[in-house]
Amino acid sequence: MWVRKMKYSVEEKGTKVIVRGIEDFNLKETFECGQCFRWNEEEDGSYTGVAYDRVINVKLEGDMLIIDNTDLNDFYDIWFDYFDLGRDYKQIKESLSRDPILKEAIQYGKGIRILRQDTWETLISFIISQNNRIPQIKKVIENLARSFGDPIEYKGKIYYTFPKAEDFVMFDVETIAKSKCGFRAKYIMDAASKVFSGEINLLKLYEYKTGEIRDILMNINGVGPKVADCVILYSIGRYDTFPTDVWIKRIVEYLYLKREGNPLEIQLFAIDKFGELSGFAQQYLFYYSREMRKKIFNERKK
Repeated sequence: MWVRKMKYSVEEKGTKVIVRGIEDFNLKETFECGQCFRWNEEEDGSYTGVAYDRVINVKLEGDMLIIDNTDLNDFYDIWFDYFDLGRDYKQIKESLSRDPILKEAIQYGKGIRILRQDTWETLISFIISQNNRIPQIKKVIENLARSFGDPIEYKGKIYYTFPKAEDFVMFDVETIAKSKCGFRAKYIMDAASKVFSGEINLLKLYEYKTGEIRDILMNINGVGPKVADCVILYSIGRYDTFPTDVWIKRIVEYLYLKREGNPLEIQLFAIDKFGELSGFAQQYLFYYSREMRKKIFNERKK
């Protein structure tokens, strides 16, 4: 869907892979739009992050993407899909901009790309995200990685891989809770147990329809529709879903419905309106909601 052969020039230079011809990509908007939690901005505007048991630094200079601490094999095996470089975001934005509300929203996050993240890490990250602010989510994830992951070094600094299911099942809920994840520790353990035992096979989720994937994931304690939809969108790449948290609910009510609705109603409305582009619409609206929050809050107080 909306994928075409992109015209990139790619070369390996020392520890770097340099990709020329990049369009519709903004690092800050992509890494800070709420879809991922292990990327941090450096003083030069680049971002360093840990994904797929690797630590890399990425920088954009004009239409040139510079990925440090990698090689061409990993670029084609991992990072090309991770950064969704084969998708034509220009066409997606043109299509969604037929809706005047989205046309305005897109201007606030026009460089967002939906990352293709590891399914297990995405599942645990969004279990942790429940009733949590992004800074705290990031802290808990780093605590878990430091306690249960493996160390990897980059430029004299130690980073940690995201723990696998087998890393968690060796311990008890009390030990996991020391990461400051609170009540979510029991949900992490339940997810780890079901994945480790094979009761839930994350690698086979791609074989099912979107609704079936949601039902499978919701067999894990603590996984509701929103967490399941985040996994479906941010790791499995099904864009006919619309993760609905409190702010997405409010922005859709404010901009479209002009009244209150329940999360399911919001989701069904969005999917009916945006179809196979619902996931992209969700990201643009979520990012836009940051600009609109004060206005919405003030009007709700009236």
